[in-house]
Amino acid sequence: MALKPDEVASILKKEIEGYEEKLRMETVGTVLQVGDGVARIYGLDDCMASELLEFANGLYGIALNLEEDNVGAILLGSDENVKEGDTVKTTGKIVQVPVGEALLGRAVNALGQPVDGKGPIAADKFMPIEGRAPSVVERMPVKEPLQTGIKAVDAMIPIGRGQRELIIGDRQTGKTAIMIDTIINQKDTDVQCIYVAIGQKMSTILDVIKTLEKYGAMEYTTIVVASASDPAPLQYIAPFAGCAMGEYFRDNKKHALVMYDDLYKHALAYRQVSLLLRRPPGREAFPGDVFNIHSRLLERAAKLNQELGGGSLTALPVVETQAGDYSAYIPTNVISITDGQIYLESDLFYSGVRPAIHVGLSVSRVGGNAQTPAMKKVAGMLRLTMAQYRELAAFAQFGSELDKATQEQLERGKRLVEILKQPQYRPIPFEKQVMIIFAGVNGYLGNVPVERVRAFEEKFHKFMAEKYPAVGEEIKEKKKLTDDIIHRLTKALEEFKGTFAEGK
Repeated sequence: MALKPDEVASILKKEIEGYEEKLRMETVGTVLQVGDGVARIYGLDDCMASELLEFANGLYGIALNLEEDNVGAILLGSDENVKEGDTVKTTGKIVQVPVGEALLGRAVNALGQPVDGKGPIAADKFMPIEGRAPSVVERMPVKEPLQTGIKAVDAMIPIGRGQRELIIGDRQTGKTAIMIDTIINQKDTDVQCIYVAIGQKMSTILDVIKTLEKYGAMEYTTIVVASASDPAPLQYIAPFAGCAMGEYFRDNKKHALVMYDDLYKHALAYRQVSLLLRRPPGREAFPGDVFNIHSRLLERAAKLNQELGGGSLTALPVVETQAGDYSAYIPTNVISITDGQIYLESDLFYSGVRPAIHVGLSVSRVGGNAQTPAMKKVAGMLRLTMAQYRELAAFAQFGSELDKATQEQLERGKRLVEILKQPQYRPIPFEKQVMIIFAGVNGYLGNVPVERVRAFEEKFHKFMAEKYPAVGEEIKEKKKLTDDIIHRLTKALEEFKGTFAEGK
């Protein structure tokens, strides 16, 4: 049997092609030094920045420092089993996390692995933790409100879908409480929530999960856990992982809300990693690019235009201040990146004003654009009235005799403060907020003693639900205060005021 040379050549060619596919180029390096969650590796000549590296014991790391003779990497886990002389391979990938509906109702670590003991997560999609922020052309102005259910926020410092609103204040002033209330308030909306806990105690994180489960909010929420006991590299990548999970919803025409609690601890984790990698320190020993990592993270929050589906990712970062110093390095950095801030004050908190929002220092740079016409109409002057009241109250401490107009303004301010107080875990629907603020700004509480304002509000909502349910329904549906609604609301208030004064 004669062999044809061209047949032999084609068979050999096929075999060689198949053989080449089996061969895969791998760059292998050696660990020179390891400790405190970082490793120095020799021999990874073609390693890329932020590339995922695989260590001999199956642990992964991220290449952060690319130097002439070695690579500095952070370890995504404990460095106990990594030792000098171990081999390290490049993977050609960057860190990815699972994304999608399967993560809702679960608590995961910074790598997207479950930590809640409910078994594996059946996610079939993965996204890199670092992503490109949408360009100006791909965005839309922030116009759609994201209701928090907190009267003081929705009326004076409104948040819109696609906005980045900073929550700033000292420890124990109610920052996390605002976020939990906001999550609970998304119950009957189309917003999915991601809560990223960075550097917090496990007991605190467990309390958050239990609260959300109690109010039925875990079913549309993912908790990303990077607790105080986790290595600094995991605390560093946690917010980026949470952001990627939120981006999945944004890019699939849905709406997501991601909360970073808190970015000061995140900056501390990044500072730790940077100093161990011998990066030069800057102000307050933070590395020079600490501003860049926060802006890189927060710029990914956006409202996409209609061609891209109109999805949105809203970010609520938290920064904890030290003794009210909001002019420190990290707070000023994050204030300059975000579209406004909600400033919580210790003095207000301890004097019983909760949520302890300082009206003068809090601002939403989106403003009335993120409010419904109904809320815009009733709350238009509320913020100014409250700021003036704060100044007058401070001034009135020193003056004994005040004119009638000033006394009236002080009395109205006291009642508005009472209206804006709200118990924890009790977000209020938008239409109820509009009705009670309408009553406050239009002087219907003038004769009500300050200590009875809260009782007035509770009974008023009950009265409206029983006798005039159509008013609330129309405000909810139309999102406007028409002349007809105002007429009926005024009539209802007059009627209720009479019954409340009689003590019925």
